[in-house]
Amino acid sequence: MKTTIANLKKGQKAVIKDFDADIIPLKLLEMGCLPGNRVELLQIAPFGDPLYLDINGSHLAIRIETAREIEVDIIKK
Repeated sequence: MKTTIANLKKGQKAVIKDFDADIIPLKLLEMGCLPGNRVELLQIAPFGDPLYLDINGSHLAIRIETAREIEVDIIKK
């Protein structure tokens, strides 16, 4: 089973590993959602969607469907 941004817990950090560029909106790519960049889950909306992230200093919210498509490696403390 692959680990995705949707699997992260609040405050958990990871490194973006892989995704299908055809599924991810271009705006996310422009804001730094690229392989090798760090991501931290800052907050989860009350009903679980959207997720509020910090990707290399850019704060953005993404839908849970999109988060399920971005594979990550969790950074162990």
